[in-house]
Amino acid sequence: MPTTSAILTAAGESTRMGAFKPLLPWKGKALVQYQTVSLVEAGIDEIVVVLGHLKDLVIPYLDSSKIKWTFNPDYRSGRTTSIKAGLDTVSPDAKNILLLAVDQPRTPHVISAIMCSHITSKAIITVPRYKGFGGHPVVFSTTLRPEIARIPECGRGIKEVFLDHRRELNEVFINDPMVKLDLNTPDEFDRAKMNHRA
Repeated sequence: MPTTSAILTAAGESTRMGAFKPLLPWKGKALVQYQTVSLVEAGIDEIVVVLGHLKDLVIPYLDSSKIKWTFNPDYRSGRTTSIKAGLDTVSPDAKNILLLAVDQPRTPHVISAIMCSHITSKAIITVPRYKGFGGHPVVFSTTLRPEIARIPECGRGIKEVFLDHRRELNEVFINDPMVKLDLNTPDEFDRAKMNHRA
């Protein structure tokens, strides 16, 4: 039975990028495939990939027995709807939920370090930090599942849960700028490929 599940959101239209982000090349793989492979190698028990825009192009890259996918028909309404769609698909036996977006590539080492700290500390929420700034992935205890399911799209989204539990955060200091990496525009993507040799 899964004890740690990951929700990988990959439903958006990639408007600012101008190219479909899940299929962008990253270290010899499509970005969505790189992400799922990293999660598997980091020891995640179950991976739920939330699809929306051009989902049929992504499905062939989801080729591990640990991967489930779900379709979010409301993906145009924002990322919160994708988080909730993933939450509905996560195994009821999961004890922890890791949250990551497809445009936030992370190595297995980074993912594993964050998960190990979360499990060892028995934290309710774990966040990585790099030079004073927060990053991703974030990990939640499934005791927060009802709160995550109630997050509004019109407010702060998942940040609402952080604010309600800010005194209980487990912060993991990671000496790797990758925990801050977000690929939103062509310029950001080009710089990231150069900096991370992708």
